[in-house]
Amino acid sequence: MIKVLIADDQELIRESLKIVLGANEDMEVTGIAENGEQVLSEIKKEKPNVILMDIRMPGIDGVECTRLVKEKYPDIYIIVLTTFDDDEYIFGALKYGASGYLLKGISMKNLAEAIRTVVSGKAMINPEITDKVVKLFNHMAQSSYAIQLTEELTKTEWRVIQKIGCGMSNKEIASELALSEGTVRNYLSSVLSKLELRDRTQLAIWAVQTGAVNRYIGE
Repeated sequence: MIKVLIADDQELIRESLKIVLGANEDMEVTGIAENGEQVLSEIKKEKPNVILMDIRMPGIDGVECTRLVKEKYPDIYIIVLTTFDDDEYIFGALKYGASGYLLKGISMKNLAEAIRTVVSGKAMINPEITDKVVKLFNHMAQSSYAIQLTEELTKTEWRVIQKIGCGMSNKEIASELALSEGTVRNYLSSVLSKLELRDRTQLAIWAVQTGAVNRYIGE
């Protein structure tokens, strides 16, 4: 059962999402919140697997709340619900470890699938804002967030990076590279440490932005 916490400052959206998502047999809405403070309070009552995070909320907004949640509960997945004019907010949430970025107009069926996708370990970006996110990649490359490769990566680590950049889960990578899932997790941990990245979502972004997904590795 996937436990979901809904955070939005609009009551109609909160209640609508609660009803629709609760109709999925594999999902349970364990809490609702109208701002970041309530999100942190609800997590203490019952820890969710996924938080649907509105960006513009009073008090602690979605970006700051994402930072606070990921610092204390790194295993909670966060899907940001955004609008087209939220560039700076998307960048902030991305930097702090959100795993998904969706437009509020997404269908309920696709939203449920996005939740399942994120829980499986993949990132989820609404196709309609992909171009905006790519532009953010370029911005990141020109800012202090750009990654400097401080340690040499092995060929297998490069291959793992490429697979993650293509959106594969650990299970899929293990199958592709003839490794165990545990070994893939170890490689991922090593790569994140060498690149000084927070999680696989940031690694996937780095892989795309730097062109690592198309890098020639050799035998």
